[in-house]
Amino acid sequence: MFDNFSQLKGYISENSIKMIDFKEIDLAGRWHHLSIPQERFTEDLLRKGIGFDGSSYGFLSVEKSDMVFIPDIKSAFFDPIPEIPTISMIGDIYKIKRDSYERFEDDPRYIAEKAEKHLLETGISDLCLFGPEFEFYILDSVEFRVEPNNIEVHLDSAQAEWNAINSSYDEFGRNKGYKVMAHKGYHADLPYDVSYNLRNRIVRLLEDSGIPVKYHHPENGGPGQVEIEVNFSTLRDMGDRTQKLKYLVKNTVIQNGKTVTFMPKPFFGEAGSGMHIHLQMFKDGLPIFYDKNGYSNLSETALYAIGGILRHSAGLMAFTNPSTNSYKRLVPGYEAPVSVCFGTANRSAVIRIPGYATGPDDKRFEYRPPDATANPYLCYAGILMAAIDGIQGKINPEAEGFGPYDKNMYKLTDEEKSRVKALPASLYEAANALESDHDFLLAGGVFTEGVIESQLTRIRRESEEVGIVPHPIEFKKYFDL
Repeated sequence: MFDNFSQLKGYISENSIKMIDFKEIDLAGRWHHLSIPQERFTEDLLRKGIGFDGSSYGFLSVEKSDMVFIPDIKSAFFDPIPEIPTISMIGDIYKIKRDSYERFEDDPRYIAEKAEKHLLETGISDLCLFGPEFEFYILDSVEFRVEPNNIEVHLDSAQAEWNAINSSYDEFGRNKGYKVMAHKGYHADLPYDVSYNLRNRIVRLLEDSGIPVKYHHPENGGPGQVEIEVNFSTLRDMGDRTQKLKYLVKNTVIQNGKTVTFMPKPFFGEAGSGMHIHLQMFKDGLPIFYDKNGYSNLSETALYAIGGILRHSAGLMAFTNPSTNSYKRLVPGYEAPVSVCFGTANRSAVIRIPGYATGPDDKRFEYRPPDATANPYLCYAGILMAAIDGIQGKINPEAEGFGPYDKNMYKLTDEEKSRVKALPASLYEAANALESDHDFLLAGGVFTEGVIESQLTRIRRESEEVGIVPHPIEFKKYFDL
């Protein structure tokens, strides 16, 4: 939005901006923030930055925790959420080295930068574009507690089928009967689509904030699942856009009296929410994933990229699906992939080649496992590093036994299933896979052993925390034994 300090200062003056808000990301992908009056925003601040406690972000130990973030002016946007006119921007994280600063090698945003630089240095491509699809549930209420004597979750949505006999959602105490049945939400029209006007407002905010939207629509999940698909962009920029989108969606929904979750599997027996990611590459302005004579019009380069991603998919999941809840979504029967393979128009495969993307400039493939519990910078960077490894190593997905499969992977015979690898079934398995397969992430100094170890420590701890809590279904199955 802005190229230099004077442009930004001019905007601040012309639009009566009163506050400047800075966003910084932690390893898990949560934004933290710090605000200053616009009078304190100076060009000197852009050189010196603002100090903060890196141990609270999980980056450093408490005895050596001082860090600095330096705002990136190019990430600045008018923030429609605060009451007082505010400009928000993302900070790059630096560590202190004697009398100077240097970029913190494990800052997720810096890892995204390093991945893009590494791609350029390989000579494979000079432009890699990412196109994620964001699925989430808009709900009316959520209640949860985990206590020694009370473990419960209650979710509610006005449009859900279980509210067909509930009159409390009508101001006159009358139920109108338009409820979305389980698994029947896909493209449901008005009056079933109760969040349509709210999503329109969200999309206009996204557009105004520099996030072009391809389209939005209701998704399969009956109790309020929706999707927003955004236009393609480069890796780090898409990381920025992902964080901004989640921030704007969450806050706008809450300001309108509802709530929202990007959890992969909030509802038992309903569709889960993924973050499918489309990938395409260009060099010198020309698409390098297209070959009119290749399988599904894919070039050898594209197939090698697919081979790399599929070979490393188990380890990648520690970054693309880093929550225990992720693996409640990745089960057969809900259009969520479990089979490590690829195919054209095949939503049961880990990689789908869109059948409608036939032109050279449109040719791409879609990686379907990720979800929005991922730190987007680490998720996108990991996928790119796996693709680069596949291209450089000429990993042929067909020779690796990854397909192509143009059949429903949920309906394979036992013999066919035995020939197809499966994704990890738990976060613990994904952590073990990353521990044994992460050299491809270290190429070019993109990821570090430190950030991989930090991720392993974090997700293993969370896996253990969830694993020791009794589950309600255990009482149903075992209480009387």
